[in-house]
Amino acid sequence: SLPRLLAESKGRDIEEVYRNNNNGVLADVSFNQEITEAVRAAVRALVERSTNSAGRVEAVSPVAGLMDKMTGGSPWKRALAGGGFEVPEEQMESLFGYLEFCLQQVVADNELGSLMDALDGKYILPGPGGDPIRNPDVLPTGKNMHALDPQSIPTSAAVDCAKVVVERLLERLAADNGGEYPESIAFTLWGTDNIKTYGESLAQVLQLVGVRPVPDSLGRVNKLELIPLEELGRPRVDTVVSCSGVFRDLFINQMNLLDRGIKMAAEADEPLEMNFVRKHAMEQAEELGISMRDAATRVFSNAAGSYSANVGLAIENGGWEGEQQLQEQFISRKGYAFNADKPGMMEQAGEVFRSSLSRVDCTFQNLDSSEISLTDVSHYFDSDPTKVVAGLRTDGKKPMSMIADTTTANAQVRSLSETVRLDARTKLLNPKFYEGMLSTGYEGAREITKRLRNTMGWSATAGEVDNFIYEDANSVFIEDEDMRKRLLETNPNAFRDMITTFLEANGRGYWETSEENLDRLRELYQDVEDRIEGVM
Repeated sequence: SLPRLLAESKGRDIEEVYRNNNNGVLADVSFNQEITEAVRAAVRALVERSTNSAGRVEAVSPVAGLMDKMTGGSPWKRALAGGGFEVPEEQMESLFGYLEFCLQQVVADNELGSLMDALDGKYILPGPGGDPIRNPDVLPTGKNMHALDPQSIPTSAAVDCAKVVVERLLERLAADNGGEYPESIAFTLWGTDNIKTYGESLAQVLQLVGVRPVPDSLGRVNKLELIPLEELGRPRVDTVVSCSGVFRDLFINQMNLLDRGIKMAAEADEPLEMNFVRKHAMEQAEELGISMRDAATRVFSNAAGSYSANVGLAIENGGWEGEQQLQEQFISRKGYAFNADKPGMMEQAGEVFRSSLSRVDCTFQNLDSSEISLTDVSHYFDSDPTKVVAGLRTDGKKPMSMIADTTTANAQVRSLSETVRLDARTKLLNPKFYEGMLSTGYEGAREITKRLRNTMGWSATAGEVDNFIYEDANSVFIEDEDMRKRLLETNPNAFRDMITTFLEANGRGYWETSEENLDRLRELYQDVEDRIEGVM
């Protein structure tokens, strides 16, 4: 990669730079920023060279390469030199050749042509779907899309990426817990995310447990092997897996793989202090009066044909009595277990699910696409068991909540509260975001309200939303008279829902604010209600 080449040109390793950047080492925070700016300048130079006078990108002609040699190097080499980096042209040749190919794929227009060919009954070239940033072969559009071969995941590349994320997750958790590793992690698996990443989060579960997927000669993953403790260098972490309904439908073979791997770890004759899967399975077998193999059940989802915990739906409608209702709803809907010994069946296993969650020290999810963040949709908090775990633990301790951001090469592991703050600053409270939304009219105003409602969802399921987020949102959208008028005129129904969300957040104890703010909200609600009903 170009960041790696730039780091090496200064005698540094990019992984060390990333690690120090994440740990707040100021020198490497600055160095990482210099690398990022230089990479952007180099790629910008590539695009500008391929842009014609009309501002459209065209394929680079062979003459351009000849001209580069006559003018002192390629535009990207000169751009890097301007940023203080000297990288030999031959080291970048294959990389920028591939980037030129990617650029051509981005601007290729096959959609109308393929549509007409399809209407004529002609053959449409197949191609993968997914995230074009992760897999440029998704482009150009206009292909007969397919996802992937379910038996081929996790791929070797996904396993390598998963190792990095798991290492950073465990490092962070150990650092925040006096050097102690967590004994159990509640892990959420999504179907479409695993399609996009070719099984990265699936590989993370296996890595936490200390199990290695073994592909056959065709790349299909049907076998597993335990990673020896000497090689693993840490205890096996018990992992309670909650699969989305889509994951259950698409990846039943991978659920089989996970169940086999976890039970393989549980049955390994190893010291309990180095194998938390076995430790907890033995405790649960005695507690519930079942076999250890059944007690080691850790792969859960909805019943067949059922999707989500419906926590998001309850919060959206506002008709929930209290958090206990949401927690019971989560357990009852997500407490169906997959058992590799009885393939194809999802059996109600609420007691094992509760018992497993009661031992969880940390909840964990992945963000792996630049397209969707924590508050864009309700799905993320709908499947978050943070407060469920707190209610089930005998000590009442709230588990740590972590989010991995793998949208860039430098995978970041942040706490949930840090991620919610980042999301609020970059979206809900960002003038570029909400002004852009409002410029689109009716739907844009509804999108802002939906984001505020989803933010409150994280308060309900995890309690990880800082008070200032609600306070600042109130300042932006309610205290500003001009903004109130714009929202009212653009979409009065969405504005009423926004006011309702603020009042509900206060009423449920998620937002502490002044009586002045609350009185203003109550008066506004009545005014907007009158406006919608045509009273004024």
